Amino acid sequence: MLRSLFIGSAVGLLLLTACEEKKSIPVETEDSPARSAEEEMKTFVLEEGFKIQLVASEPLVQDPIAMSFDEDGRLWVVEMRGFMTDLEGSEEDKPIGRISILEDTDSDGQMDKGTVYLDSLVMPRAVGLVRGGALIAENNSLWMTQDLDGDLVADTKVLFDSTYSQNGIPEHSDNGLLRAMDNWYYSAKSRLRYKEVDGEWIRDSTEARGQWGLSQDDEGRLIYNYNWSQLHGDLVPPNYLSRNANHRPSTGIDHGLTIDRKVFPIRSNPAVNRGYIPGTLDERNRLLEFTAACSPLVYRSETFPKEYYGNVFVCEPSGNLIKRNVVEENGAILTAFDPNPGTEFLASTDERFRPTNTALGPDGGLYISDMYRGLIQHGAYVTPYLKEQTIERGLVLPVHLGRIWRIVPEDWEPSPSPKYSQASTEDLVEALSHENGWHRDMAQRLLVERNDPLAVALLEKTLEDGASEKGRLHALWALEGLGQLNSSILVRLLDDNSIPIKNAALRILEQESKNSDELKNALALKLEQMSQTPNQKEALQIALSSEALDAPFAIQTLKPILANHGEEPLIRDAVMSSLEGKEFELMQALWNEPDWSEPSMEREIFMENLASAVVKNGDADELEATLALINSSNQEFGWREKSVLMAMSIQAADPAYVGSIQLASSPELFSRSDLPLDDKKIGTLKSLFVWPGHEPELLASSSGILDEGARKQFAEGRQKYLTSCAGCHGSDGKGATRMGPPLAGSEWVLGDEKRLALILLHGMEGPLEVAGKTYDAPEILPVMPSHSTMDDGSIASILTYIRNEWGNEAPPISRGTVGFTRHRSQGRVYPWSAPELNEHIQREAEAKPEE
Repeated sequence: MLRSLFIGSAVGLLLLTACEEKKSIPVETEDSPARSAEEEMKTFVLEEGFKIQLVASEPLVQDPIAMSFDEDGRLWVVEMRGFMTDLEGSEEDKPIGRISILEDTDSDGQMDKGTVYLDSLVMPRAVGLVRGGALIAENNSLWMTQDLDGDLVADTKVLFDSTYSQNGIPEHSDNGLLRAMDNWYYSAKSRLRYKEVDGEWIRDSTEARGQWGLSQDDEGRLIYNYNWSQLHGDLVPPNYLSRNANHRPSTGIDHGLTIDRKVFPIRSNPAVNRGYIPGTLDERNRLLEFTAACSPLVYRSETFPKEYYGNVFVCEPSGNLIKRNVVEENGAILTAFDPNPGTEFLASTDERFRPTNTALGPDGGLYISDMYRGLIQHGAYVTPYLKEQTIERGLVLPVHLGRIWRIVPEDWEPSPSPKYSQASTEDLVEALSHENGWHRDMAQRLLVERNDPLAVALLEKTLEDGASEKGRLHALWALEGLGQLNSSILVRLLDDNSIPIKNAALRILEQESKNSDELKNALALKLEQMSQTPNQKEALQIALSSEALDAPFAIQTLKPILANHGEEPLIRDAVMSSLEGKEFELMQALWNEPDWSEPSMEREIFMENLASAVVKNGDADELEATLALINSSNQEFGWREKSVLMAMSIQAADPAYVGSIQLASSPELFSRSDLPLDDKKIGTLKSLFVWPGHEPELLASSSGILDEGARKQFAEGRQKYLTSCAGCHGSDGKGATRMGPPLAGSEWVLGDEKRLALILLHGMEGPLEVAGKTYDAPEILPVMPSHSTMDDGSIASILTYIRNEWGNEAPPISRGTVGFTRHRSQGRVYPWSAPELNEHIQREAEAKPEE
């Protein structure tokens, strides 16, 4: 039956596309035979003005899943030959993977020579080029390999890190090995990074990022994605927002650049893992949204037309396509959009076209590794539906095919590959300003690895006098990698006209100042002066770098940052990240600050952030002083007092803090009868403290049904709610005029947990009835946006919080429930209307349980 449906949809596809597409769409066949590379090329539809060329194909390359160009323009390819050679994945433990090096020896643009650098590998995942060889991720470990005699064959393989990956499943194991602008090697799906310093490799922890593939933009911001969300990135440099153990940020790292998940294949895609779920495929069996987004690439070359510079290309192997996103910068925030909704940058009618990785070539071309096979889902996740599709439609074999493609402008001609291994130091410094980002990255890496003393003066001259902002930025990081930074130059750069250079200099100078009191004092004076800036992007780095200052100087720097930019959640998180152990001092400083006399949503949120951090810091003197500060006016409680009390009571709901603070006597504040909290919250707040005659008891938060784990969720959920939801629904859950309806007492909040999760995952539009009252535009916004870029745990925490606050009482929602709901609703790309959502939940309830 499935096959007959597919055949029918294929016929309909041809009829429909003939009318609706301006471009000529290649014919989609009823089955999906394995084609030669020349035949496959005829199945591609590409944006106008470009052409696609074959660079390599089997047997020269097989099962390519990652690639990287070396200093001489040779292409290193990771060949995962053990992946799913049958439906059982029976060869995954076999040493049949390899790393191959492809060369174009006659400069005609096509690879004609292949050398196996290293074979007998078990499921290799990534390659990161280093001096004389490569780091290689294989079989959960990271290896250092070296070619000692220059024949492009590895002579040594030494275990570099046995803990690199803890998961053997390819789509959930560490990969990528991107050498970023800051001279660290980063991986997707990983909390580890690596760097060579003075000839020794060091390992450091970092934030976990993405799923498969990693890229960077011209400022070194890391870009990545997840199979269900196509484009994420870091708005701040690594390891900044995670510094303060007393605060968990909700912004800055893992920022979703777009909630757009729609894809537009030009063929039917019935053989996707969740194709049986209604809404995954449309009536023509075409995939509706990303299910296997991977390998984003920031295009950093002037080879393409100028409007393509900085675009991010994302692979979708399940849909046989590559999407283009235009990235825009607004202050410190990055957003992205699809410039051509309805069509993709590259799409194929060949179901076996499986783009798994992209790379920017030395020639400015966009290179694509095509695994070219029928089955790309790992066996651990193959559903019975997909297994049936794969067998019935003959998609298991053949394997060990593969192609490398290149996309270039129509008038492009190939040119000889660079030979940077033979370049002089002067040539490498000059290449830092090349129009192609690959050359800039490679030149920086080679300069650092060569460690030529003659490079220092040349780099300093480029940094101070260079005409190219990009070249100057790379020169700065090359000096950092060499350990040859001049603090006087760095201080001068704080007055530079380029904000990226100014911010990079501040990042580096911040670290240098920790070893010099004189430099720290100079930095303190400079940052206080710089903090008056109206530029949000500059203010962000100032807030982050203020962590290096002693408390009085940090507070003087941060107050104007908050005054001018505190409405932005990212700035507030940056301030909090720099404050570990100083939160109470800033709260004191702001308490009677004239600018903070009038309430605002942003000030209430930040005051709660400070108070929550004070609780987590666990200093009895600070907490006793906080209670005294709240009580000091002896008058009616104002917004500051209410915000701090709310935060303290919320954090006290976390069992970890019950009875954590020892006091000599009962605080005077608790003798007042006008505390702006209900009795339950007063009891929860008091449970923080122990004093003679008072032993706290473990109380639930607002409701009595939360266990210990849910109470932690509740406390975390408040912080995330304030950042993501309070602007529309109010910090008190009562809703906000012209923004969002109330959550307190809402049947949508207290009702079916999957229905509530679906609202956050996909958004909601149109009129909505809450507690007998209908809300509609203009009383509220016409559409509540999707929060699909938020991870399952964060959504679960928010939902658990709102279901147990403001008098609400309902069971908590688990991370697993959100994840299951996300997968079950795969394919939903538009907001729900209330009737539609209720009908969907009813159908789900009536459906048979999934086998």
